[in-house]
Amino acid sequence: MSFKIRKAAVIGSGTMGGGIAALLAGVGIDTLVLDIPAPDTKPGDSPAKRNAIVLNNMKRMQKMRPAQLFSMADMKRISTGNIEDDLERLSEADWIIEVVVEKLDVKRELMSKVIKVARADAIITTNTSGLPIRDIAEGFGEDFQRRFMGTHFFNPPRYLHLLEVIPHENTDPALVDFMVEFGTSVLGKGVVICKDRPNFIGNRFMSMSGMQAMNYALDHGYTVEEVDAITGPLIGRPKTATFNLNDLVGFDVAVYVARNLYEAIPDDPAREVLNHPGARALSDKMLEEGWLGRKTGRGFYWMRRENGKKELWALNLQTMEYEPPSKPSFESVEKHKRVKPLGERIRLLINEDDRAGQFLWHHFAFLLAYASNRVPEITETLVNIDNAMKWGFNHQMGPFEIWDAIGVPDTIAPFEDAGYPVAQWVKDMVASGKSTFYQHDENGLVIGYYSPQAGDYVPLERDPREITIAELRAKGAEVAGNDDASVYDMGDGVLLWEFHSKQNTITTGLVEIGWEAVRLLEENDDYVALVIGNDGERFSIGAGLDPSAIMAGVEGIEQMVKNLQDLTMALKYASKPVVVAVHNMALGGGCELVMAGNFVVAHIESYIGLVEIGVGLVPAGGGMKELVRRLVNPLAQRGADVLPALEKILQTVATATVSESAKIAQEIGFLATNDKIVMNRAHLLGEAKKAALGLAAIYTPQEPELVYASGRDAHAALLLGIQGFVEGNYATEHDAYIARHLANIMTGGALSEPQWVTQQLFLDLEREAFVDLIQQPKTQERIMYMLQNNKPLRN
Repeated sequence: MSFKIRKAAVIGSGTMGGGIAALLAGVGIDTLVLDIPAPDTKPGDSPAKRNAIVLNNMKRMQKMRPAQLFSMADMKRISTGNIEDDLERLSEADWIIEVVVEKLDVKRELMSKVIKVARADAIITTNTSGLPIRDIAEGFGEDFQRRFMGTHFFNPPRYLHLLEVIPHENTDPALVDFMVEFGTSVLGKGVVICKDRPNFIGNRFMSMSGMQAMNYALDHGYTVEEVDAITGPLIGRPKTATFNLNDLVGFDVAVYVARNLYEAIPDDPAREVLNHPGARALSDKMLEEGWLGRKTGRGFYWMRRENGKKELWALNLQTMEYEPPSKPSFESVEKHKRVKPLGERIRLLINEDDRAGQFLWHHFAFLLAYASNRVPEITETLVNIDNAMKWGFNHQMGPFEIWDAIGVPDTIAPFEDAGYPVAQWVKDMVASGKSTFYQHDENGLVIGYYSPQAGDYVPLERDPREITIAELRAKGAEVAGNDDASVYDMGDGVLLWEFHSKQNTITTGLVEIGWEAVRLLEENDDYVALVIGNDGERFSIGAGLDPSAIMAGVEGIEQMVKNLQDLTMALKYASKPVVVAVHNMALGGGCELVMAGNFVVAHIESYIGLVEIGVGLVPAGGGMKELVRRLVNPLAQRGADVLPALEKILQTVATATVSESAKIAQEIGFLATNDKIVMNRAHLLGEAKKAALGLAAIYTPQEPELVYASGRDAHAALLLGIQGFVEGNYATEHDAYIARHLANIMTGGALSEPQWVTQQLFLDLEREAFVDLIQQPKTQERIMYMLQNNKPLRN
């Protein structure tokens, strides 16, 4: 049987159900969302009254921050109803996802109804976070069971990368393969296949490791702040660390999951971690007091106002009183916090004797030993456990990767001596002469992993759509480079201009390599296209704020700006195609580099904007010119009023608007409507290379077109609007000074008559405005404030 998903239905419209619906709608799937009918209503009542629960939940979902929708336009693909009046509408769905309360009897009763109306070829899944899949499916017949499985999303579904796919013994293997590929390529998820065991992988590990951390803190007198100081970014985890994560999730949820898990794993020798007397007493007290975390205002932390300022007070685990914030300090942390790579930092930390070292040694000893005992019980491969922890909880390294880094052979005996039993297969692996879980080639790239079932290394399957900088570097594919950027040969005649400056800021060195990429592209017949992209956390946050640039003098600043302008033009009008692969933040000059491409392949989570006003400047790398070309030219060509487009550009740039997704970047104009959006970040460079080769086969070099300068009257209208913002106290005088520069650029220098002009005129106006502004004291104040405080100054 072949499978397809064009229409879906989500049953349950709460936070998770609404988030899944938003994700599905965002990838172009028409989605029906059902929930129970509103109380005290009956069939025949108005839909607004009868469907009040689902409608209110959809309204709430639209207002959530961070945004659940990629674009408000995605709501057009979401329809609503209730499970009493509209159940037969499930017959239209290719995929039906149950997201109701975590009670087995409720889920089974719902499934008995779904079976009666679902198509015979419909895929049916449950989003349970831990209930046995086989128990939900039991007794419902072979036809249902073969197309039923668990698909466990993590909250919020848009942002968290992990999707756990949990087949049961009767699930069709072909359907499992389909859902893995669908989840990977269409939904953009990192998919792991779990066995049908309690809490699967992600929640099993987070419950166990989180409780171990809490227990150790209680037993050894660590404070909430101390634990969070050493279990966050220091060891490659999010800032929420341990206790703050409980506040974020909701401590009642964490307690519920842990206590249910304790009952569900009677054969797990480590399960008493979930039943620590001190932790149980603490949990009972916090539940009784209603200290459930951020949703109730208090949890392990309490944000309160002191002397007019917000302060994050922490709960004293002994006195159960909240105390003012402190700054925990550990000698080992100060000594090693800047060590790279992360694995080496962890190795050094756990071998220190201070309180931080002791805590982390026991935490990792428990976690790593526990991980060894769960393979192959809960999943077939150790890779799945590592990926689940990285993708589901934003950990930089998984347990087995960490163990490799700290040394497997040297830690087995100490772990066991401390009461953390290591699985026999790990000892067998080491005894056979294999000292790491992952196998590497001569270039250091991972090519395999140890399989307890095979008793040997097995090849690590690689997705051909994934291209990484590490692989290109290991293969010796760099053809040019310096401290800030490189040019790589991606193969098949495609070059890659890659950034690696701090936060991928635009520096003199980065621009220098950009010019080298252009030279190689234009002068070497072996190269047919250029991709601009990187593997950094952010694409580029724009030009570096170097105070020395201010001291370089007007001529030096102007030359730096012109060099970037000339580069963006050289890229846009190269004789061969230039494709930009953008992800995460592309701000200021980073945004201008995105717009310099002939085509863009954007990860859906692309946050693009011209934000220079925050430091008192204007875009000067062609950004203003490009927005006018994109938004004003089409209107002028058909004789339409251009003022609305000019006002949109002014508002976008003057308010430093940043897109919340690639879709919104298209709506704003930072991306073109025909640019490609990909869901899976790992596929970005591969898709960009594919697009570059496709363009190269048909590419005709472009000539720089003229841009419409709307002139004096449009300029006057924009100035009037700017003055209104000042009078309404929406803008400062310096904001207005910058905005007037923007108006002057957008209208071609307020020419006496509207006319078509060269792009160079707009570039000259951008550069002149930039040079003037960087000499203004208030702009210099904004630059220095940003450097010192990492936030903009309004002056």
